[in-house]
Amino acid sequence: MESYNSALSVCLSVCLSVCLSVCLSVCLSVCLSVCLSVCVCLSVCLSTFHGFHSSSCPSVCPVEGQNLGTDNVSVIEGEMATISCRVKNNDDSVIQLLNPNRQTIYFRDVRPLKDSRFQLVNFSDNELRVSLSNVSLSDEGRYVCQLYTDPPQEAYADITVLVPPGSPIMDSQEDVVSEGNETELTCTAMGSKPAASIRWMKGEQELTGKMTVDETYDGMFTVTSRLRLTVSKEDDGAPVSCIIDHPAVKDLQAQRYLEVLYQPEVKIVQAFPEGLTREGENLELTCIVNGKPQPNQISWLRVDDDVPSHTVITGSDLFIENLNKSYNGTYRCVASNAVGEAYDDYILFVYDSRAGEGAPQKIDHAVIGGVVAVVMFAILCALIVLGRYFARHKGTYFTHEAKGADDAADADTAIINAEGGHNNTEEKKEYYI
Repeated sequence: MESYNSALSVCLSVCLSVCLSVCLSVCLSVCLSVCLSVCVCLSVCLSTFHGFHSSSCPSVCPVEGQNLGTDNVSVIEGEMATISCRVKNNDDSVIQLLNPNRQTIYFRDVRPLKDSRFQLVNFSDNELRVSLSNVSLSDEGRYVCQLYTDPPQEAYADITVLVPPGSPIMDSQEDVVSEGNETELTCTAMGSKPAASIRWMKGEQELTGKMTVDETYDGMFTVTSRLRLTVSKEDDGAPVSCIIDHPAVKDLQAQRYLEVLYQPEVKIVQAFPEGLTREGENLELTCIVNGKPQPNQISWLRVDDDVPSHTVITGSDLFIENLNKSYNGTYRCVASNAVGEAYDDYILFVYDSRAGEGAPQKIDHAVIGGVVAVVMFAILCALIVLGRYFARHKGTYFTHEAKGADDAADADTAIINAEGGHNNTEEKKEYYI
Protein backbone atom coordinates (compact mmCIF):
# COMPACT_ATOMS: atom_id res chain seq x y z
CA MET A 1 0.00 0.00 0.00
CA GLU A 2 2.85 2.33 0.80
CA SER A 3 4.42 1.78 -2.63
CA TYR A 4 1.07 2.52 -4.23
CA ASN A 5 0.71 5.80 -2.36
CA SER A 6 4.24 6.74 -3.31
CA ALA A 7 3.56 6.00 -6.95
CA LEU A 8 0.30 7.95 -6.83
CA SER A 9 1.94 11.02 -5.29
CA VAL A 10 4.73 10.93 -7.86
CA CYS A 11 2.15 10.58 -10.60
CA LEU A 12 0.18 13.60 -9.42
CA SER A 13 3.28 15.75 -9.04
CA VAL A 14 4.41 14.83 -12.55
CA CYS A 15 0.95 15.65 -13.91
CA LEU A 16 0.92 19.07 -12.32
CA SER A 17 4.49 19.97 -13.34
CA VAL A 18 3.92 18.85 -16.94
CA CYS A 19 0.58 20.60 -17.24
CA LEU A 20 1.78 23.85 -15.75
CA SER A 21 4.91 23.88 -17.89
CA VAL A 22 3.07 23.16 -21.13
CA CYS A 23 0.09 25.42 -20.50
CA LEU A 24 1.79 28.64 -19.50
CA SER A 25 0.72 30.25 -22.75
CA VAL A 26 -2.89 29.02 -22.43
CA CYS A 27 -5.66 30.44 -20.32
CA LEU A 28 -5.02 29.49 -16.72
CA SER A 29 -8.55 28.30 -15.88
CA VAL A 30 -8.70 26.08 -18.96
CA CYS A 31 -5.23 24.75 -18.19
CA LEU A 32 -6.11 23.86 -14.60
CA SER A 33 -9.29 22.07 -15.57
CA VAL A 34 -7.45 20.03 -18.19
CA CYS A 35 -4.72 19.20 -15.69
CA LEU A 36 -7.27 18.11 -13.11
CA SER A 37 -8.94 15.82 -15.61
CA VAL A 38 -5.64 14.25 -16.61
CA CYS A 39 -4.62 13.72 -13.00
CA VAL A 40 -7.98 12.17 -12.07
CA CYS A 41 -7.74 9.90 -15.03
CA LEU A 42 -4.23 8.83 -14.07
CA SER A 43 -5.24 8.22 -10.45
CA VAL A 44 -8.14 6.04 -11.59
CA CYS A 45 -5.79 4.07 -13.78
CA LEU A 46 -3.35 3.64 -10.91
CA SER A 47 -6.18 2.53 -8.64
CA THR A 48 -7.31 -0.05 -11.14
CA PHE A 49 -3.70 -1.14 -11.60
CA HIS A 50 -3.28 -1.38 -7.86
CA GLY A 51 -6.46 -3.41 -7.49
CA PHE A 52 -5.28 -5.82 -10.14
CA HIS A 53 -1.89 -6.20 -8.52
CA SER A 54 -3.32 -6.56 -5.04
CA SER A 55 -5.37 -9.54 -6.21
CA SER A 56 -2.38 -11.26 -7.80
CA CYS A 57 0.48 -10.20 -5.41
CA PRO A 58 0.19 -10.00 -1.64
CA SER A 59 2.91 -7.29 -1.61
CA VAL A 60 4.60 -4.92 -4.08
CA CYS A 61 6.33 -6.77 -6.88
CA PRO A 62 9.33 -4.71 -8.08
CA VAL A 63 10.57 -5.10 -11.62
CA GLU A 64 13.64 -7.31 -11.53
CA GLY A 65 16.89 -6.28 -13.22
CA GLN A 66 16.19 -2.59 -13.81
CA ASN A 67 18.96 -0.30 -12.65
CA LEU A 68 19.11 3.50 -13.03
CA GLY A 69 22.46 5.29 -13.10
CA THR A 70 24.09 8.62 -13.94
CA ASP A 71 27.41 10.51 -13.43
CA ASN A 72 28.50 13.71 -11.79
CA VAL A 73 29.60 16.47 -14.16
CA SER A 74 32.26 19.17 -13.84
CA VAL A 75 32.08 21.93 -16.41
CA ILE A 76 33.83 25.26 -16.95
CA GLU A 77 31.60 28.30 -16.80
CA GLY A 78 30.29 29.18 -20.25
CA GLU A 79 30.85 25.72 -21.70
CA MET A 80 28.47 22.76 -22.19
CA ALA A 81 27.46 20.07 -19.70
CA THR A 82 25.87 16.75 -20.59
CA ILE A 83 23.67 14.73 -18.22
CA SER A 84 22.99 11.08 -19.02
CA CYS A 85 20.25 9.03 -17.33
CA ARG A 86 20.96 5.37 -18.13
CA VAL A 87 18.71 2.34 -17.50
CA LYS A 88 19.78 -1.26 -17.53
CA ASN A 89 17.16 -3.75 -18.69
CA ASN A 90 14.35 -1.21 -19.07
CA ASP A 91 10.84 -2.60 -19.51
CA ASP A 92 9.41 0.57 -21.10
CA SER A 93 9.34 2.46 -17.80
CA VAL A 94 9.25 6.25 -18.19
CA ILE A 95 12.49 8.23 -17.71
CA GLN A 96 12.50 11.89 -16.76
CA LEU A 97 15.10 14.49 -15.74
CA LEU A 98 14.51 17.12 -13.04
CA ASN A 99 16.53 20.22 -12.19
CA PRO A 100 17.71 21.05 -8.63
CA ASN A 101 14.34 22.79 -8.00
CA ARG A 102 12.53 19.52 -8.90
CA GLN A 103 11.20 21.01 -12.13
CA THR A 104 10.87 18.61 -15.04
CA ILE A 105 13.41 19.33 -17.74
CA TYR A 106 12.58 16.33 -19.95
CA PHE A 107 9.74 13.84 -19.65
CA ARG A 108 10.71 11.09 -22.05
CA ASP A 109 11.61 13.11 -25.17
CA VAL A 110 9.41 16.12 -24.32
CA ARG A 111 10.89 19.28 -22.76
CA PRO A 112 8.24 21.00 -20.58
CA LEU A 113 10.74 23.50 -19.18
CA LYS A 114 11.07 26.56 -21.38
CA ASP A 115 14.84 26.88 -21.34
CA SER A 116 16.29 26.46 -24.80
CA ARG A 117 19.76 25.84 -23.37
CA PHE A 118 18.58 22.29 -22.59
CA GLN A 119 18.63 20.12 -25.71
CA LEU A 120 17.87 16.45 -26.22
CA VAL A 121 21.00 14.58 -27.33
CA ASN A 122 19.65 11.03 -27.21
CA PHE A 123 16.44 9.29 -26.17
CA SER A 124 15.85 5.56 -26.12
CA ASP A 125 14.47 2.91 -23.80
CA ASN A 126 17.84 2.76 -22.07
CA GLU A 127 19.02 6.37 -22.03
CA LEU A 128 17.88 9.96 -21.73
CA ARG A 129 20.83 12.26 -22.52
CA VAL A 130 20.44 16.03 -22.28
CA SER A 131 22.95 18.84 -22.92
CA LEU A 132 23.05 22.20 -21.16
CA SER A 133 24.90 24.94 -23.04
CA ASN A 134 26.43 28.18 -21.73
CA VAL A 135 26.55 26.90 -18.16
CA SER A 136 26.51 29.53 -15.41
CA LEU A 137 26.96 29.37 -11.65
CA SER A 138 23.17 29.38 -11.20
CA ASP A 139 23.01 26.01 -12.98
CA GLU A 140 25.12 24.32 -10.31
CA GLY A 141 23.35 21.78 -8.12
CA ARG A 142 21.90 18.26 -7.95
CA TYR A 143 19.92 17.03 -10.97
CA VAL A 144 17.59 14.04 -10.60
CA CYS A 145 17.06 11.13 -12.98
CA GLN A 146 13.76 9.36 -12.29
CA LEU A 147 12.54 6.00 -13.51
CA TYR A 148 8.84 5.22 -13.02
CA THR A 149 9.04 1.73 -11.64
CA ASP A 150 7.24 0.44 -8.55
CA PRO A 151 8.68 1.82 -6.37
CA PRO A 152 10.17 4.69 -8.46
CA GLN A 153 13.95 4.89 -8.74
CA GLU A 154 16.11 8.01 -8.55
CA ALA A 155 19.74 8.73 -9.40
CA TYR A 156 21.55 12.01 -8.81
CA ALA A 157 23.98 13.93 -11.00
CA ASP A 158 25.81 16.82 -9.33
CA ILE A 159 26.85 19.56 -11.74
CA THR A 160 29.91 21.47 -10.50
CA VAL A 161 30.67 24.72 -12.31
CA LEU A 162 34.37 25.67 -12.49
CA VAL A 163 35.28 29.33 -12.77
CA PRO A 164 38.89 30.02 -13.86
CA PRO A 165 40.74 32.87 -12.13
CA GLY A 166 41.68 36.02 -13.96
CA SER A 167 45.25 36.80 -14.96
CA PRO A 168 47.46 36.78 -11.86
CA ILE A 169 48.59 40.12 -10.47
CA MET A 170 52.24 40.12 -9.37
CA ASP A 171 53.79 42.90 -7.31
CA SER A 172 56.98 43.46 -5.33
CA GLN A 173 57.81 45.41 -2.22
CA GLU A 174 60.55 47.30 -4.10
CA ASP A 175 61.71 47.36 -7.70
CA VAL A 176 65.44 47.34 -6.87
CA VAL A 177 67.05 45.62 -3.87
CA SER A 178 70.64 45.52 -2.62
CA GLU A 179 72.40 42.20 -2.16
CA GLY A 180 71.98 40.63 1.25
CA ASN A 181 68.64 42.37 1.81
CA GLU A 182 65.21 40.76 1.95
CA THR A 183 62.38 41.59 -0.43
CA GLU A 184 58.73 40.47 -0.64
CA LEU A 185 56.77 39.54 -3.74
CA THR A 186 53.00 38.99 -3.88
CA CYS A 187 50.86 37.16 -6.41
CA THR A 188 47.04 37.34 -6.47
CA ALA A 189 44.55 35.15 -8.35
CA MET A 190 41.03 36.63 -8.23
CA GLY A 191 37.54 35.33 -8.92
CA SER A 192 37.97 31.57 -9.14
CA LYS A 193 35.91 28.55 -8.13
CA PRO A 194 37.17 26.45 -6.52
CA ALA A 195 40.06 28.32 -4.92
CA ALA A 196 43.27 28.27 -6.97
CA SER A 197 46.70 27.35 -5.62
CA ILE A 198 49.88 29.33 -6.30
CA ARG A 199 53.45 28.04 -6.77
CA TRP A 200 56.68 30.06 -6.98
CA MET A 201 59.72 29.43 -9.18
CA LYS A 202 63.06 31.25 -9.31
CA GLY A 203 64.65 30.02 -12.49
CA GLU A 204 64.51 26.23 -12.13
CA GLN A 205 64.25 26.34 -8.33
CA GLU A 206 60.85 25.98 -6.64
CA LEU A 207 60.23 28.28 -3.68
CA THR A 208 57.55 28.28 -0.98
CA GLY A 209 55.27 31.22 -0.30
CA LYS A 210 52.60 31.88 2.33
CA MET A 211 49.08 31.60 0.88
CA THR A 212 45.80 33.10 2.08
CA VAL A 213 42.29 32.35 0.69
CA ASP A 214 39.31 34.72 0.89
CA GLU A 215 35.75 33.81 -0.15
CA THR A 216 33.64 36.57 -1.68
CA TYR A 217 29.92 37.12 -1.24
CA ASP A 218 29.06 35.35 -4.51
CA GLY A 219 30.88 32.12 -3.60
CA MET A 220 34.05 32.97 -5.51
CA PHE A 221 37.58 32.85 -4.10
CA THR A 222 40.54 35.24 -4.11
CA VAL A 223 43.94 33.70 -3.37
CA THR A 224 47.07 35.67 -2.43
CA SER A 225 50.56 34.25 -1.94
CA ARG A 226 53.50 36.14 -0.41
CA LEU A 227 57.13 35.19 -1.01
CA ARG A 228 59.98 36.56 1.11
CA LEU A 229 63.39 36.28 -0.50
CA THR A 230 66.93 37.25 0.54
CA VAL A 231 68.82 38.16 -2.64
CA SER A 232 72.46 37.89 -3.67
CA LYS A 233 74.35 39.29 -6.64
CA GLU A 234 73.77 35.98 -8.49
CA ASP A 235 70.02 36.76 -8.39
CA ASP A 236 70.42 39.87 -10.56
CA GLY A 237 68.36 39.27 -13.70
CA ALA A 238 66.90 35.98 -12.39
CA PRO A 239 63.25 35.35 -13.42
CA VAL A 240 60.73 34.81 -10.61
CA SER A 241 57.37 33.31 -11.63
CA CYS A 242 54.10 32.70 -9.80
CA ILE A 243 52.22 29.78 -11.36
CA ILE A 244 48.45 29.33 -10.94
CA ASP A 245 47.11 25.77 -10.56
CA HIS A 246 43.37 25.40 -11.20
CA PRO A 247 41.28 22.64 -12.83
CA ALA A 248 39.68 25.13 -15.25
CA VAL A 249 42.89 26.60 -16.69
CA LYS A 250 46.45 25.65 -17.65
CA ASP A 251 49.74 27.55 -18.04
CA LEU A 252 48.52 30.64 -16.21
CA GLN A 253 51.42 32.56 -14.66
CA ALA A 254 53.08 35.93 -14.13
CA GLN A 255 56.80 36.68 -14.19
CA ARG A 256 59.19 39.35 -12.98
CA TYR A 257 62.97 39.73 -13.22
CA LEU A 258 64.91 40.58 -10.08
CA GLU A 259 67.13 43.66 -10.12
CA VAL A 260 69.86 43.38 -7.51
CA LEU A 261 72.50 46.01 -6.66
CA TYR A 262 75.86 44.68 -5.46
CA GLN A 263 79.24 46.13 -4.49
CA PRO A 264 82.17 46.09 -6.95
CA GLU A 265 84.27 43.07 -7.81
CA VAL A 266 87.94 44.10 -8.37
CA LYS A 267 90.80 42.18 -10.03
CA ILE A 268 94.31 43.46 -10.99
CA VAL A 269 95.88 42.04 -14.16
CA GLN A 270 99.56 42.48 -15.16
CA ALA A 271 99.38 43.58 -18.77
CA PHE A 272 103.16 44.05 -19.21
CA PRO A 273 105.69 42.45 -18.95
CA GLU A 274 104.46 38.87 -19.41
CA GLY A 275 107.18 37.33 -17.24
CA LEU A 276 109.46 38.59 -14.46
CA THR A 277 109.55 42.27 -13.57
CA ARG A 278 113.27 43.19 -13.94
CA GLU A 279 115.17 46.37 -13.27
CA GLY A 280 114.99 48.85 -16.09
CA GLU A 281 111.77 47.41 -17.57
CA ASN A 282 108.31 49.01 -17.60
CA LEU A 283 105.27 47.81 -15.66
CA GLU A 284 101.64 48.16 -16.72
CA LEU A 285 98.74 47.05 -14.49
CA THR A 286 95.02 47.05 -15.37
CA CYS A 287 92.24 47.08 -12.77
CA ILE A 288 89.15 45.14 -13.97
CA VAL A 289 86.03 46.27 -12.10
CA ASN A 290 82.44 44.98 -12.19
CA GLY A 291 79.47 46.02 -10.07
CA LYS A 292 75.89 47.28 -10.09
CA PRO A 293 75.64 50.17 -10.44
CA GLN A 294 78.91 50.38 -12.36
CA PRO A 295 81.58 51.80 -10.00
CA ASN A 296 82.01 55.54 -10.55
CA GLN A 297 85.30 55.88 -8.71
CA ILE A 298 88.52 53.87 -9.22
CA SER A 299 91.77 54.81 -7.46
CA TRP A 300 95.33 53.43 -7.08
CA LEU A 301 97.55 53.58 -4.01
CA ARG A 302 100.68 52.00 -2.63
CA VAL A 303 100.18 50.35 0.75
CA ASP A 304 102.45 51.79 3.48
CA ASP A 305 104.29 54.09 1.04
CA ASP A 306 103.85 56.67 -1.71
CA VAL A 307 103.35 55.78 -5.35
CA PRO A 308 106.60 56.46 -7.34
CA SER A 309 106.68 60.05 -8.57
CA HIS A 310 106.80 59.20 -12.27
CA THR A 311 103.90 56.72 -12.09
CA VAL A 312 101.18 57.42 -14.66
CA ILE A 313 97.60 56.54 -13.62
CA THR A 314 94.86 56.70 -16.24
CA GLY A 315 91.50 55.54 -14.91
CA SER A 316 91.84 51.83 -14.24
CA ASP A 317 95.44 51.60 -15.65
CA LEU A 318 98.72 52.13 -13.76
CA PHE A 319 102.05 52.54 -15.64
CA ILE A 320 105.57 52.65 -14.15
CA GLU A 321 108.67 52.92 -16.35
CA ASN A 322 112.31 52.07 -15.63
CA LEU A 323 111.66 49.82 -12.63
CA ASN A 324 114.13 49.56 -9.75
CA LYS A 325 114.08 47.69 -6.46
CA SER A 326 112.98 50.73 -4.51
CA TYR A 327 109.55 50.34 -6.12
CA ASN A 328 108.92 47.00 -4.41
CA GLY A 329 105.69 46.92 -2.42
CA THR A 330 101.94 46.32 -2.51
CA TYR A 331 99.89 48.30 -5.03
CA ARG A 332 96.11 48.45 -4.44
CA CYS A 333 93.18 49.24 -6.78
CA VAL A 334 90.09 50.51 -4.93
CA ALA A 335 86.60 50.80 -6.50
CA SER A 336 83.31 51.95 -4.97
CA ASN A 337 79.66 52.41 -5.87
CA ALA A 338 76.42 53.18 -4.03
CA VAL A 339 76.38 49.73 -2.41
CA GLY A 340 79.93 49.52 -1.06
CA GLU A 341 83.69 49.46 -1.67
CA ALA A 342 86.12 46.72 -2.68
CA TYR A 343 89.82 46.40 -3.63
CA ASP A 344 92.49 44.05 -4.97
CA ASP A 345 96.25 44.00 -4.24
CA TYR A 346 99.28 43.43 -6.49
CA ILE A 347 102.68 42.69 -4.90
CA LEU A 348 105.57 44.08 -6.97
CA PHE A 349 109.02 42.50 -6.67
CA VAL A 350 111.71 43.84 -8.99
CA TYR A 351 114.40 41.29 -10.00
CA ASP A 352 117.95 41.91 -11.23
CA SER A 353 118.19 42.90 -14.86
CA ARG A 354 119.68 39.49 -15.85
CA ALA A 355 117.37 37.41 -13.65
CA GLY A 356 116.01 34.36 -15.37
CA GLU A 357 118.44 34.44 -18.37
CA GLY A 358 120.39 31.34 -17.24
CA ALA A 359 117.33 29.38 -16.44
CA PRO A 360 116.95 26.20 -18.44
CA GLN A 361 114.59 26.45 -21.33
CA LYS A 362 111.38 24.62 -21.21
CA ILE A 363 111.70 21.14 -22.63
CA ASP A 364 109.11 19.87 -24.99
CA HIS A 365 108.93 16.23 -23.95
CA ALA A 366 106.74 15.35 -26.88
CA VAL A 367 109.36 16.52 -29.36
CA ILE A 368 112.13 14.66 -27.52
CA GLY A 369 110.06 11.49 -27.46
CA GLY A 370 109.45 11.77 -31.19
CA VAL A 371 113.16 12.20 -31.96
CA VAL A 372 114.10 9.20 -29.80
CA ALA A 373 111.47 7.08 -31.53
CA VAL A 374 112.82 8.01 -34.98
CA VAL A 375 116.43 7.22 -33.97
CA MET A 376 115.45 3.83 -32.52
CA PHE A 377 113.50 3.00 -35.64
CA ALA A 378 116.51 3.89 -37.83
CA ILE A 379 118.84 1.71 -35.73
CA LEU A 380 116.40 -1.19 -35.93
CA CYS A 381 116.20 -0.88 -39.72
CA ALA A 382 120.02 -0.80 -39.99
CA LEU A 383 120.34 -3.95 -37.89
CA ILE A 384 117.83 -5.76 -40.07
CA VAL A 385 119.66 -4.77 -43.28
CA LEU A 386 123.07 -5.85 -41.92
CA GLY A 387 121.68 -9.15 -40.71
CA ARG A 388 120.28 -9.96 -44.14
CA TYR A 389 123.60 -8.97 -45.79
CA PHE A 390 125.76 -11.27 -43.61
CA ALA A 391 123.28 -14.10 -44.01
CA ARG A 392 123.71 -14.02 -47.81
CA HIS A 393 127.62 -14.09 -47.65
CA LYS A 394 127.99 -16.76 -45.02
CA GLY A 395 130.79 -19.62 -46.00
CA THR A 396 133.09 -22.32 -44.61
CA TYR A 397 136.98 -22.25 -44.85
CA PHE A 398 138.99 -25.51 -44.68
CA THR A 399 142.82 -26.30 -44.77
CA HIS A 400 144.70 -29.62 -44.79
CA GLU A 401 147.82 -28.45 -43.06
CA ALA A 402 147.52 -30.91 -40.18
CA LYS A 403 146.27 -33.87 -42.15
CA GLY A 404 147.82 -37.15 -40.78
CA ALA A 405 148.89 -35.63 -37.53
CA ASP A 406 146.39 -37.74 -35.65
CA ASP A 407 148.45 -40.98 -36.41
CA ALA A 408 151.79 -39.59 -35.21
CA ALA A 409 153.44 -40.97 -32.07
CA ASP A 410 154.53 -37.59 -30.84
CA ALA A 411 154.40 -33.94 -31.70
CA ASP A 412 157.64 -33.88 -33.69
CA THR A 413 156.51 -36.76 -35.86
CA ALA A 414 153.17 -35.10 -36.35
CA ILE A 415 154.83 -31.95 -37.57
CA ILE A 416 157.09 -33.86 -39.94
CA ASN A 417 154.23 -36.01 -41.28
CA ALA A 418 151.78 -33.14 -41.66
CA GLU A 419 151.04 -32.06 -45.20
CA GLY A 420 151.68 -28.57 -44.18
CA GLY A 421 155.21 -29.43 -42.88
CA HIS A 422 158.52 -28.32 -44.43
CA ASN A 423 158.91 -31.59 -46.33
CA ASN A 424 155.64 -31.25 -48.20
CA THR A 425 155.39 -27.58 -48.85
CA GLU A 426 155.07 -28.17 -52.51
CA GLU A 427 151.98 -30.25 -51.95
CA LYS A 428 150.26 -27.73 -49.72
CA LYS A 429 146.72 -27.02 -50.96
CA GLU A 430 143.81 -24.95 -49.84
CA TYR A 431 140.16 -25.75 -50.34
CA TYR A 432 137.33 -23.25 -50.30
CA ILE A 433 133.83 -24.32 -50.12
